[in-house]
Amino acid sequence: MERLHIQSLRLMVSILVLCSLQITAAAVTKTNRPMKETSKAPESVEKATNIKDKEWQEKLTPEQFYILRKAGTEPAYGAVYEQFKKQGAGAYYCAGCGNKLFSSDHKFDSHCGWPSFWDPAEIDSVETRSDLTLGVPRIEVVCANCKGHLGHVFEGEGFDTPTDQRYCINGLVLVYVPGEDVKKDEK
Repeated sequence: MERLHIQSLRLMVSILVLCSLQITAAAVTKTNRPMKETSKAPESVEKATNIKDKEWQEKLTPEQFYILRKAGTEPAYGAVYEQFKKQGAGAYYCAGCGNKLFSSDHKFDSHCGWPSFWDPAEIDSVETRSDLTLGVPRIEVVCANCKGHLGHVFEGEGFDTPTDQRYCINGLVLVYVPGEDVKKDEK
C-alpha cells in the first residue's frame, strides 16, 4: 500500500512540474513573434560556447534566450508553427550562432504544434543529449556550435519518413533562408 502511495505522489509531482513548466513557458513567451526570415544565410559565430549570458541576452530576443540558453519551450501551435507549414524550399539556421541546422528537404508536418524534421541538414549540425528534466527520459537536441537548446528528437512514432525520427524544434530559434538547399532536380 505504501509503495502505491509513493508512486501516486511521484505521478502527482511529475504532473505539477509539467504544468508549472507549461505555465512558465506561456508566461515567458507571451509575444508570439514570427520566425526570423532572411534572404541570405546568417554569419556563423565561431567559438559561440565562450559567449556569456549577458552577451546572449543582448543578441537574442527574450524568447530566444529563454529557449536557447535556458532550455525553454515556445507554446505549441503558435504563429511560428503556422509560418513553418507555409515555408517552401530553404534552409534553417540557429538564431544564436548562425550554424546551419535543418533543410526543408527534411521537414514534415507531424501535427504536433512545433516545426518537425526527420533529419538534420548535416550529420554534425546538431548534437543530442539525455534529458531527464521532466522525470521522463527524452533526447534533447542542441546546436552543435553554440550548444543552444533547440528541442527534442523522438524515434519510432510511425511517421512515414526515411528515419522514423521527429526532430521537434522550437521555431523561434530558427532563421529561415528561402531558396537554399533546393534539391538539384528542382532548380
